[in-house]
Amino acid sequence: MLLIVAGGKLMKRLVALLLLLALSDGVKGIEGESDVQCKYGKDLTLLPRPHSVSILEFGAEGDGKTLNTLAFQNAIFYLRSFADKGGAQLYVPAGSWLTGSFNLISHLTLFLEKDAVILGTQDLSLWPVVEPLPSYGRGIELPGERYRSLINGHQLKDVVITGNNGTIDGQGAVWWEWSSSHSLNYSRPHLVELENSTDIVISNLTLLNSPAWNIHPVYCSNVQVQNVTIHAPSDSPYTNGVVPDSSSDVCIKDSYISVGHDAISLKSGWDEYGIAFAKPTLNVHIVNVYLHTTFGSALAFGSEMSGGISDIHAEHLHIRDSFTGIKVKTTQGRGGYIKDIAITNVEMEDVHMALALTGHCGGHPDDHFDPGAYPNITSITVKNVIGTNISIAGNLTGIHQAPFTAICLSNISLSIKSESSASWVCSDVSGFSQSVSPEPCSNLQTPDSSSICFSLLYPNGHAEAL
Repeated sequence: MLLIVAGGKLMKRLVALLLLLALSDGVKGIEGESDVQCKYGKDLTLLPRPHSVSILEFGAEGDGKTLNTLAFQNAIFYLRSFADKGGAQLYVPAGSWLTGSFNLISHLTLFLEKDAVILGTQDLSLWPVVEPLPSYGRGIELPGERYRSLINGHQLKDVVITGNNGTIDGQGAVWWEWSSSHSLNYSRPHLVELENSTDIVISNLTLLNSPAWNIHPVYCSNVQVQNVTIHAPSDSPYTNGVVPDSSSDVCIKDSYISVGHDAISLKSGWDEYGIAFAKPTLNVHIVNVYLHTTFGSALAFGSEMSGGISDIHAEHLHIRDSFTGIKVKTTQGRGGYIKDIAITNVEMEDVHMALALTGHCGGHPDDHFDPGAYPNITSITVKNVIGTNISIAGNLTGIHQAPFTAICLSNISLSIKSESSASWVCSDVSGFSQSVSPEPCSNLQTPDSSSICFSLLYPNGHAEAL
């Protein structure tokens, strides 16, 4: 496992990574891998490919210094001929394989052996620049184009990125420095981005030091992310973990994520571009994940959510040492909706704010957004939460012209650090609560909302006491 970072920060980042892995092993030892099946999408069984080649056969050198972009590109081009013959596997053996950006193909397995490390080059000139995503209209960070991600897929079917816990290391330290110093002309690249693709599996891998987001399925369907470890230093800017974006039938399970911003973040486009593109994120199941983020949220919705987010089930979340546990974020001009969300069985420890809902978060891509496009935030249920060493229970702040409704809290016990601080802050929200300690705001005492809580948790009508 190779980490290339700047100066005196090396020890700090190594210690953070070792702590993450130790905690991850601890959680795995207690919980084990989940036997819960994904609620959404079809079962994407990993079958052996009938054809396999090694990256060594295409002249690659695993010394961490030789650039292997052409070797990856040539290998994948060769494997195209097997697409109609059951597909093929590209095998990456132990070693450090330096490369620039490369594209995958359909019916392909990219397999990283134990001690295999794919390293993203730190040479800026070797990162191609591509058009912005249509649902965003510009780069996430800067207007205009964006750098292409390290591993890409476009309009693909049946793609597997897996291994024997091999590693994909984006060597993002230089990108974080460039971003902080405003030295970039385009938005930073992600580590893995699959666009407009279906039947995707990403499993049994470690992802390190992404320049920006780590795993970004956008306009995709039938996506499984399982048994992955994702790490970026706490001070790395906006290094989100897994970001389902305008995608459907997604399962994220049995994984450990520690990053600089949001660990899992659901999105669906930005203002007028997301509204026009109109592709929601829906049918997402998140189960048995360990989440840590010093400055972001463990589980986040938005703030770019203009295409809509709905039908999300998250359960068995283990949240540690994080700024915010669960956060819903949007703002006036976003449009879209976040609705039909059920979050259950959550453990939190050493979290600054357990629950946050805000209608005043995030900027706009340009001046063409419609200020009258109010988001619809409704039908969000959080149940069975135990939190220890929590600073603030919740801050629920809706939009005055479009209040958040049917916010349902049940069976929540939070141990607050200081009784002198306000445990809950609420405005422009309404909903229902039961068995919540400390007692939430009076805004959450609307009896009519309880039926919506029941329907989310028991869609087949088998309601029981919340």
